[in-house]
Amino acid sequence: MDILDSIVIGAGQAGLSSSYHLSRLGIEHVVLDADPAPGGAWQHRWDALTMRDVHGVAELPGSEPPARTAAQANRAVPSYFAAFERAHELPVIRPVHVDRVTDADGLLVVHAAEGIWRTRTLVNATGTWTHPFLPHYPGMETFLGEQLHTVDYPGPEHFRGRRVLVVGGGASAVQFLGALAPITDVLWVTRRPPVWRTDDFTPEAGAAAVALVEQRVAQGLAPQSVVSVTGLMLRPQEQEAARLGVYEARRPLFARIEPDGVRWADGSFERVDVILWATGFRPAIGHLAPLRLRSALGGIQLDRGGRGTTAVKDPRIQLVGYGPSASTIGANRAGRTAARGVRQFLARTAVAAQTV
Repeated sequence: MDILDSIVIGAGQAGLSSSYHLSRLGIEHVVLDADPAPGGAWQHRWDALTMRDVHGVAELPGSEPPARTAAQANRAVPSYFAAFERAHELPVIRPVHVDRVTDADGLLVVHAAEGIWRTRTLVNATGTWTHPFLPHYPGMETFLGEQLHTVDYPGPEHFRGRRVLVVGGGASAVQFLGALAPITDVLWVTRRPPVWRTDDFTPEAGAAAVALVEQRVAQGLAPQSVVSVTGLMLRPQEQEAARLGVYEARRPLFARIEPDGVRWADGSFERVDVILWATGFRPAIGHLAPLRLRSALGGIQLDRGGRGTTAVKDPRIQLVGYGPSASTIGANRAGRTAARGVRQFLARTAVAAQTV
């Protein structure tokens, strides 16, 4: 079986950027993507999400991103990704569902239902969309209404005329409330009081926020989202919900869930028809478990004080879209950094082989 110089797992923004830069460096590789078509996680977003609603799609290298129009994001971005793949003839193989990566005599072996690949290095670009985080609360299994996570969100019209409890303190929760409050009855619950940003989000402020995420990754801690350190801001789309007082009426978490609603700590009861869990995602890295990359603190430590993409425990592994690069802009930069990290590792091993 052929041995590749590198394999990229995932063909979202970070994976495509990595493949582009690997190709430019002349590094033989393939991209294994679990989805049946281009588009990464964007193809799974709800129909009502338009390019005007999204927080932004950074351009892939040497290309222009979709315009901020009323076009559906789950069509516009996949079309953009597909065109990029074709234009640069990226070696994407799909669908391939990777279930584990192992070590065999110094080579990395990628196992999937569709086959086995061997490689000298690996760029992991699997993101978070396939690993939604759903916390457990007492009684949630007894709830007779509908429970949905962000990954299952069907769009606002699905909830019209129903009382919706939105759980979560991040950007997705704010966005859901902005869409739902004008058309139905909503209630917002968070574990901690939300932190609102009152000043402009300047490039300097963005860099400071990313630096906080880098500090966690540098210590080997599990990464937090960038938005968790930037604070929340209301966009024009959320101003009507703000006028209705939804954000000011936030309540702390309930004590338990009951068949028809939730029970607060003071014993009072709130009837709800739907619980919408906007509780975020975790890095989809379970397939890397056989390589034992996690530190004792639960995360994967990266080089360069958390600013790089190389796993400290195994320099054959590059992680993009992880920690500080878990954003569209960060993913593009990480793709370039990862490709360079692959080149450096291959060069070192080539030199070592010549001196034996």
